[in-house]
Amino acid sequence: MQYNIKVPPIFATMMRELLITADGSHTLQLPDAEITYHSRFGAIQESEHVYIGAGLQPFVGNTDPIRVFEVGFGTGLNAFLAYLEAREAKVKVEYEAVEAFPLQKEEYKQLNYAHVLRKRELAESFQMMHQAPWNRNIKIGQLFSLTKHETKLESFSTDKKFHVVFFDAFAPSAQPELWTDEIMQQMFDLLLPNGILTTYCSKGEVRRSLERAGFLIEKLPGPRGKREMMRAHKYQDAE
Repeated sequence: MQYNIKVPPIFATMMRELLITADGSHTLQLPDAEITYHSRFGAIQESEHVYIGAGLQPFVGNTDPIRVFEVGFGTGLNAFLAYLEAREAKVKVEYEAVEAFPLQKEEYKQLNYAHVLRKRELAESFQMMHQAPWNRNIKIGQLFSLTKHETKLESFSTDKKFHVVFFDAFAPSAQPELWTDEIMQQMFDLLLPNGILTTYCSKGEVRRSLERAGFLIEKLPGPRGKREMMRAHKYQDAE
């Protein structure tokens, strides 16, 4: 299935295409560049492994609310999984995300995450995440709040601090401007002491940028189809 929708400026010549990944869940692809929003080996399995398992769950039971900052709201999958975790673990999650190039209604209406996760009764909650107004905090259920910022990461600023950063930008080869020393320092400064940044990317130059910002790096087994991923720690005495 292919939509006749042009992606905004940074990928202006490309068209987003809906794909089924190995676990049955959707991703979107920019065909001209062979760039996908999630792993072809399974969109849900990747997000659950990298962002929920390695990022959100370490804080469950230790802090409430858990403050999450996501780089790249994209399909909304990471936010939806965090919402499900909040419900299941009965913990409050305050979720904020930046997105410079939001999906259009014709795209996000097709995404099948609630169906694949056997949470069809929560499909409306997923749609609410995409339909929510930008730059405004909304509550989805009793335990989850969402604020989406329609802006580039480089232009984003806030006085808030977060427990965890989901760094889910496109790969460095596609968006090198989001993997610089300056951006990693921005992420370090966003985190609370003992906060963590988690990302699917394990490239050496990204690790070195994180280390220069002050993070201590932990290599973890990657999701299916990827040998490694990274979790970066901002320890109490790191500032």
